[in-house]
Amino acid sequence: MLDFSYILYLLMQALAVIVGLCVHESAHALAAWALGDKTARSRGRVSLNPLAHIDPFGTVLLPLIMIVLGGPVFAFAKPVPVYLGNLKHPKRDEVIVSLAGPVSNIVLAVAFALLLHGVAGLSFTPSTAQALYAAATFLQLAVLCNLSLAFFNLIPLPPLDGSSLIVPFLSGRALDTYYQIQRYAMPILIIVLYLVPQVLRIDLVGIYFNFTVYPLFDLLTGLALG
Repeated sequence: MLDFSYILYLLMQALAVIVGLCVHESAHALAAWALGDKTARSRGRVSLNPLAHIDPFGTVLLPLIMIVLGGPVFAFAKPVPVYLGNLKHPKRDEVIVSLAGPVSNIVLAVAFALLLHGVAGLSFTPSTAQALYAAATFLQLAVLCNLSLAFFNLIPLPPLDGSSLIVPFLSGRALDTYYQIQRYAMPILIIVLYLVPQVLRIDLVGIYFNFTVYPLFDLLTGLALG
């Protein structure tokens, strides 16, 4: 028999992920538009509508497969189309567009922490306690989810946003090679983040999160609930 509270928890997680992904991808598209490339905006990517961003494989099927296999779980949305030739300063602006997603998730995490502070300050009564507890649980999940999205995407591996941070330091053949490697980005990412930890028994993402996501999560929720 399925536990209703567990199902509700999973639904909260799913909602937090969807909200985070929509804001993340919209931020990419909005930054590109502001810097001269209207491609993403013309394709409806400056939007909080999940249907504009969800990728059937990356957002739905891949996480389910990884849950079944018992490894680390990650998801991705449809890539935001950006034509570097349309940007005013391609190398610089590519970095700005890439960082817009993670930065938006950090800002959103802070916003959810502020809402959590507001909920924590409300008076609990027997009739509202359950609803306020559910709201507080969702807000904490939303803070954690957005911090995880931000710092996961800052890992400097294609196709994650952090890989663009090395673009300003490349030129000529090195830059061409970098863009060629991006075509094989997803297999590389799966090997580095999934197969290698399975073989070596080292949780690379967990170690990374221990120094980034979790301390910041503890700080924000501590301030919100304190």
